[in-house]
Order: sequence, then C-alpha cells, then structure tokens
Amino acid sequence: MAPLTSHFKRALLAFVALLGLLTLYKYSRDASADLVAPPRSLPIDVVDEVGHNATITDNGLLRAAMVALVRNSEFQGIRSTVRQMDDRFNNKYGYPYIFLNDEEFTEEFKEGIRTLTTAPVYFGKLSTEHWGLSPYVTEEKVQEALKRNQHRYMYGGSYSYRLMCRYQSGFVHKHPLLEDLDYYWRIEPDVNYYCDIPYDPFKYMKDNKLIYGFTITPMEKLETVETLWETTRKWMIANPDYLQEKSFIHWVINEKSVYTRCHFWSNFEIVDLSFYRSEAYESYFQHLDRAGGFFYERWGDAPVHSMAASILLRKEQIHWFEDIGYRHPGIGHCPTKPEMAARCVCPENANYMQRSLCNRRYGEVNNIYKHQALELAEMPDKQ
Repeated sequence: MAPLTSHFKRALLAFVALLGLLTLYKYSRDASADLVAPPRSLPIDVVDEVGHNATITDNGLLRAAMVALVRNSEFQGIRSTVRQMDDRFNNKYGYPYIFLNDEEFTEEFKEGIRTLTTAPVYFGKLSTEHWGLSPYVTEEKVQEALKRNQHRYMYGGSYSYRLMCRYQSGFVHKHPLLEDLDYYWRIEPDVNYYCDIPYDPFKYMKDNKLIYGFTITPMEKLETVETLWETTRKWMIANPDYLQEKSFIHWVINEKSVYTRCHFWSNFEIVDLSFYRSEAYESYFQHLDRAGGFFYERWGDAPVHSMAASILLRKEQIHWFEDIGYRHPGIGHCPTKPEMAARCVCPENANYMQRSLCNRRYGEVNNIYKHQALELAEMPDKQ
C-alpha cells in the first residue's frame, strides 16, 4: 500500500498546485476590477511639442486606453461596442479598456466583457467627491430647473444626465485608472463602428501633434446652453493669459460674437489628456461649475469640450477622423472618399457629415489672433 499512498500524495500535491495556479490567474484578472491603474511598462520618453511627455511602452504602444462611463443596465450595448472595437481596430494592438460606473459593476458585467477581448480590462467606481451635486448650486434650485425644463428638451428633467455631463466635463480624466494615460478614446454603448481602422489613431495623434480628435459635428439645441457663451466670454476676459496667440474660436463664435452652437459630438473623442489636465482647462471648468449651468440649464460635455478646444487650441491641433465610420443613436457618419469607403460597410443613411452645417463651417473658418478673440468676447451678445 505504501507505493499507492506515495502516488496518491504526489497526485494530490499536483492537483493543489494546479488549483493554486488557476486561483492566481483568476485573481490577476479580478485585481483589475478595482482602482488599479493600468500597469506602466518601462517607458521610452518621447518629448513632443504638444506640451507633455508622450510615452511609448516597451510593447510599442502609447500609454492610452478606451474609456467608457457605463451602467450595469447597459451591459449588452457596451458588449456590442467592445466587439466592434476589437474587430475593427484593437485586436491588432491590445490597448486596455477602462469601464467606470457610479455603482459597483456586477460579476456578470465584468465576465461578459472579459470574454470578448484579450486586451487588458479594468473596472472602476466613481468617487462621491466627483459624482454628485456641484457645491455651487442648491438642491432646491436644481429641482426647480428640472421641473421647468422637463418638457423643453431631451433629458430636460433628468438629474442623472446632468451628473454625467458634469463628470465627463471636469472629472473623468482625474479618475485613478486614467492617471497614467497620455491619451484616451471615449467609447459608448450601442454605437456602431463601420470601418476597419488599419492604423493606430493614438500614434497618429502623437505623430501629428494633435490634441483633440472627433468624427461628428452637430449643432446644440439653444435652450440647453442659453448662457454658456456669456459665461465663457467672462472667463476669457478675466483670464487672457490662458489664451494662445491664435485659436479656432471662430468655429464656435462668429464674427458678430454669436454662438454658432457647433460642437464636436463627444460620445466619440480621442484626446491628449494633457489638455484636460492643463491649468487653463481646469480654470475654465471651475468657472463653468461655479456658474451652475450644468444643473440650472443642461450644459453637455460636448459643447463644453468643444468650446474649450476652440478657444484654447489652434485648428491644426484638432482633427476630423473622417475615415472612421461611426454612428451614435440619432446620427451616423460614413466616409465618402473611395479610398476610405472601401474599408467600410455602411447603411444608406449614414451621411450626416455631408449635410452638417457645422462640418461645412469647420472647413471654411480658420484661426484668429488672440486680440481678435478677446474682441469677440468683449462684444455684446447678439444671440
């Protein structure tokens, strides 16, 4: 019996060792579910002229990720997005995915995402410091505004939508999971990516010294941003040192100082995060937050990001990813140039940018000088 016992012990030890390895593997995947930042590989620092150190990791990728603010209830919608992102682009690169939620993600959500991709996946919860009512507004006045605007426009009576817009405008880039990133690509549930992307958009941004990338340019509903330009002009006049010698402000403000309401639809944006982390952007966001428009009106992160990019950046620092066919519920874009369209499969109605007035304006206007931008800010509002 001794030999049998010895064999049994060795088999038992082997089983325990295998079980330990499986547990360690599961733990290594679950560890990403908390506030653990994407691991930093040994960097090769590349100093560019954008104003920050863009870093290439030892696997040749930039320090970048796809980031989604998403609820557990949007599980199927975000799985569809991740599937398309991997099929169209990320299966060739393996950039991380970061998912943020104001509640804990369910195990079903986490595992449902992990089964779709071999890329690193991280899950994080929002801090109550960043997700909540602004300290500059009162609950009573916010409730009055929600009631007043309930039937004026979409999400007019939604408190949670306003929390989301404020968070995306001023806090998403401050989350611990993004602190080591140089770039982020915002993704959303229930969107479509129509085209293969045979290059790395993050690297394209770095190589071309770009700060902000977009795909679609709609016009914002005036009732949601009634005082955004008035509030912005006051910040510009009070903080002229934050303005560059040239800017692309003419895209959002015309020669008569009227707000065009053009904006980059920020449900898709690829951004050099040094912009949102800059002293100028933080000052601008804090000024907007103190004004209360995120709650008393319905200032969206799209018009806020677009206003900031236009007044703080030059046109050549902003890029239309024309070749990335994309649809968010309501509006779709697909490229029409033959060399781009050949990589796409699009529905017939995905041609918004061909008729977009804001896209036309984007092509027509150029940078203006700082003194001209300040003159626009000092003109009476004729909206």
